[in-house]
Amino acid sequence: MSNAKTVLIVEDEKNIVDILKFNLQRAGYQTLEAYDGEDGLEKAESANPDLILLDVMLPKKNGFDVCRALRQSGSNVPVIILTAREEEADKVLGLEIGADDYITKPFSMRELVARVGANIRRTTMTPPAAASAAAAAMPVSGDLSINTDSHQVFRAGKAIDLTQREYELLTFLASHPNKVYSRIDLMEQVWNYGYVGDDVRTVDVTVRRLREKIEADPANPVFILTRRGAGYYFSVK
Repeated sequence: MSNAKTVLIVEDEKNIVDILKFNLQRAGYQTLEAYDGEDGLEKAESANPDLILLDVMLPKKNGFDVCRALRQSGSNVPVIILTAREEEADKVLGLEIGADDYITKPFSMRELVARVGANIRRTTMTPPAAASAAAAAMPVSGDLSINTDSHQVFRAGKAIDLTQREYELLTFLASHPNKVYSRIDLMEQVWNYGYVGDDVRTVDVTVRRLREKIEADPANPVFILTRRGAGYYFSVK
């Protein structure tokens, strides 16, 4: 299993770590464990895992601070936040600071392993040098272009740093220009989740973060527009 993907579990409750370890290893993953935020951040940086399961409530450094530090250091490793609280603010904050996903305790192991797999599959591309990628990028609208080989997006030839989820949302909408998708449509098509209930807020947060990166004036977007009461669409004149 030398090519097995590695999942770093950062969680202070040993019984949860043991259950996660057992189920992930049974699904073919290698695992690393950390029981506090400082050790988690250290292992994330030294072991370069393929995905991190990150609890919010941790000793020494909480999960949000660990995620924020990772993103500030330039790491794009997929992060799934584990939260025991059904608080909207926790979910939104996690996504705002660059987490890819969250799952609320108690969770089903089957769902958790499925989400781990979906998030790792999305990040197996290794982008080539930006210069050649910019040259090969296809214009989609105005000065915005996408290179689907390197998974990079350019605005006026300059690379934009998107998370994997932001990239996927943009490419999905751009490949269906002027077609309106509801939040539930997008959760199913882009996030690959079935019925998602309250999780549709995730779509709004991701759209807002994407607009902040690709739009000249995020308050008056020209690329990703809202059709009130219906959903979002990528505008092509």
